Amino acid sequence: MSGGGHGHLLCSLLAKHPHLRGTVYELPSVLEHRDLLWAEKLNVAGRCEYVAGDMFTEVPAADAYLLKHILHDWNDADSERILSNIHKAAAPNARVFVAEYVVPGPDTPHFAKLFDIHMMCATGGQERTEEEYADLFERAGWTYRATWYPPSRLMGVVEATKA
Repeated sequence: MSGGGHGHLLCSLLAKHPHLRGTVYELPSVLEHRDLLWAEKLNVAGRCEYVAGDMFTEVPAADAYLLKHILHDWNDADSERILSNIHKAAAPNARVFVAEYVVPGPDTPHFAKLFDIHMMCATGGQERTEEEYADLFERAGWTYRATWYPPSRLMGVVEATKA
């Protein structure tokens, strides 16, 4: 499994930051639908590469990785495997950014708690707390750095660096 989709998130970032280059990593069956790919639509085709593959076997080398709504699809063992494969391929001092719903403390109502139940039922995955992400990163060889939240606080971006 891989999860770059058709590249909307990456290509949107590339369109706003012309000094960046990126790779969308996705299953071959998804990338066959060339009409759905975003690089040409957002005029970043020269800086966006599409690579077919499976994140459970290997990932391309890079200095930064962005995973949005990927790890919540998977249990801890599978998520650790994904992060470990990224760690193996990652450049020294690489960073990984995970954009997901982050579960707050036990007495805080939050959409992430409802979505956690949904993910457990739908995929066997889960939403995680900051502490659970830190532990997951550590087991996969990464060092947890920080979690950032937009004003809505619906999602967070969890960052780790290559240990």
